[in-house]
Amino acid sequence: MEAAIVIGLLIAAVIFFATEKVSVDLVTLGLLCVLVLCGILTVNQAFAGFGNEVIIMLGSIFVIGAALRETGVLDQLGHTLARATGGHPGRVVAVMMTTVGGVSAFMNNTTVTAMFLGPVIGLARRLGISPSRLLMPLAFSSLMGGTCTLIGTSTNVAVSGAMVKMGMPAVGMFEVTPVGLVLLGLGLVYMIIIGMRWVPERDRADGQMDTAPMREYLAEVVIRPGSPLIGQEVYTSDFSVLEFQVVKLRRGTEQMDVSPHLRFEQGDVVLVAGKVQNLIKVKKIEGIDIAEDLDLLHSGVDMKDASIAEVVLTPRSSLVGQTLRHSNFRRLSGLSVLALLRGDRTLNDHMADVPLQAGDMMLLQGTFDRMRQYEAASEMVVITEHSVSQNAQKRGVAVLIAFAVAVLLSSFDLIPASIAFLLVALLALATRCITLDAAYESVDWRLLILIGGMTAFGAAMAKSGADLMIAQAITGWLQPFGAIAVLAGFTVLTVLLTQPMSNAAAALVVLPIAVKAAESMGANPRAFAIAIMLSASISVLTPFEPSCILVYGPGKYRFSDFIKVGGGLTVLSVILILILVPLFWPL
Repeated sequence: MEAAIVIGLLIAAVIFFATEKVSVDLVTLGLLCVLVLCGILTVNQAFAGFGNEVIIMLGSIFVIGAALRETGVLDQLGHTLARATGGHPGRVVAVMMTTVGGVSAFMNNTTVTAMFLGPVIGLARRLGISPSRLLMPLAFSSLMGGTCTLIGTSTNVAVSGAMVKMGMPAVGMFEVTPVGLVLLGLGLVYMIIIGMRWVPERDRADGQMDTAPMREYLAEVVIRPGSPLIGQEVYTSDFSVLEFQVVKLRRGTEQMDVSPHLRFEQGDVVLVAGKVQNLIKVKKIEGIDIAEDLDLLHSGVDMKDASIAEVVLTPRSSLVGQTLRHSNFRRLSGLSVLALLRGDRTLNDHMADVPLQAGDMMLLQGTFDRMRQYEAASEMVVITEHSVSQNAQKRGVAVLIAFAVAVLLSSFDLIPASIAFLLVALLALATRCITLDAAYESVDWRLLILIGGMTAFGAAMAKSGADLMIAQAITGWLQPFGAIAVLAGFTVLTVLLTQPMSNAAAALVVLPIAVKAAESMGANPRAFAIAIMLSASISVLTPFEPSCILVYGPGKYRFSDFIKVGGGLTVLSVILILILVPLFWPL
């Protein structure tokens, strides 16, 4: 009865997850309540999953990623990756999946996904596309790459150890490499030809953008010596990647008309309209500077550690009716105006010569104390505040280096991954790369509830005997059709069990039954064991795999996205396993 209840709940959970009419975290908590009320799990067992070290590891990774994003490190990494791949989406996916798959062959796939998560998000932003377009291929390639060697995933190691206990030789380091490389190649080709057409652009589809970043300011940007913009045509330049509209261009004393074939030169002063977040990024990109920053620097004023705020001029402001040039605002206030916005209009004159009006919005740089003084005098109202310290980027690089060290230490089992990543997250907080409030906001709590609850659900399957019931039923149904049919049944069963259970747990549950079935039919038990091992790592049917869980929140995916995109890849991978395993390990 308990097994039947668990199987029924599993079916119900998959239906709810697929339809998403109820939030996945609420469904997960509801399942746990039913399991406790039915007496299948105790309260401690139901909530034991939330004490799993994976929860700490994922929470830490969310904080680390947010810290790297806040300090501008991810934007810089994305810029580097964009230039290395030429910015073509298909080429980007091919290079990224090949690189990630290769690294994942020798490191834990979840760790590899975590390591590349931030740079790939930065790359997507740099290319002007939704992160969802790249994050799913990232997760898939890390999983496929893990099948290439014995140490590519902990599941392989666990299955190899279980095989030794059953009297079979251990799996060699590169024994499964030929099949793993084919699976990785399949994933790459599938995503480029088919998968990328189905991967949603979730950011654009849902319009989940803050209202503040949508405001477009007018700013003057100077092209410095050595800038990659030099020689680029206006309409196809890096400004378009940064989502700027080029309004005017001044070259020396000459005003240039903006035309499609006009090319930028060193020293050009470009009048651009852009979102506030992108204007802030300009301060961190080599080769271009906001004109006001350069004027301050030439005057001996270093504003690199100043803060930035968006303010609105009040009708009582002394600046109303004056221009910035004639009001001497910078000298009198100690604040500099980086950009200007007036309603939904695009201003075509240079900022210093624009008569200011009540309601104008300005992007001010300086100390918050000075800004608050003007606010207290009813001169302006501060709307949002931003931190743009260049020293913050240096601290962000230090956090990135610490993260890389944590990845290496955890990969060689010198320190638990959860502790390694938690220490890096604490370092990010200690070095003020991110505030405590922002750290809490960066964590996708819904996702942590999902993985904690489904871990407990896997325990319920094992405790109730639901997993063994399913495995024995498959053996009875398929044995009359021959060894290959039974092998297919256990392969599919393993794929399905990896949804509510961990990969290693699913493989270890199915392995002994599959080996006994093979021996009873006179088939090669090693072929069955290898097939079970590989099939435990190729399921991308749902986001329950840890690598997929990592990208589920940042990509704003839905449960159905994985079924739609990953379903076809999972089916093709199972077919490949059933073809290749009997070739390398004859039945």
